[in-house]
Amino acid sequence: MTVGSARDDAGTGTRILDVAEGLVQVRGYNGFSYADISAKLGITKAALHYHYAAKADLGLALITRYAGRFTEALARIDTSGAAAAARLAGYADLYGRVLREGRMCLCGMLAAEYQTLPPLMRDAVTSFFEASERWLEKVLEEGRQDGTLRFAGTPGAAAQVVIACLEGAMLVARPQGDLYRFESVAASLLAGLTA
Repeated sequence: MTVGSARDDAGTGTRILDVAEGLVQVRGYNGFSYADISAKLGITKAALHYHYAAKADLGLALITRYAGRFTEALARIDTSGAAAAARLAGYADLYGRVLREGRMCLCGMLAAEYQTLPPLMRDAVTSFFEASERWLEKVLEEGRQDGTLRFAGTPGAAAQVVIACLEGAMLVARPQGDLYRFESVAASLLAGLTA
């Protein structure tokens, strides 16, 4: 294989992931096929299978990439030096940005289809939410200790509420295409946590 073709393969693999991610975020995992991707990219299904032998391989690659980008975004929020309340607002804005693009959280969409997913994808979706909860727990505990955040119960329970509210707000806003519904819920959630 030449260096040029290795670059082409990597570029094709990335384009496949980009298209598949958009399809999952709009239609869900069970709402698209390799035929949809090949039509959008103008490549053969054989080319898709070369990069991702099975749809489950593609799904796992999608979650891995999405989770990696989400982790990087959380790291940027952490390194901003912002107080806990501002970091919490930054977390909520990650969801808002996805919704503004007319999409849903990839792992939220997959969670809705959890029972139909292959086992490795189920594990990856669970890991995504567990990692988000751990990050939120840390931020919530810091905010409680410095007096800028308040909540009943444990930071873990509060983290679960934050995720549930944001994911649910996305779902409720989606049918109406009403970003304000999401922003209103997110603002109320943050106001309720701010001391």
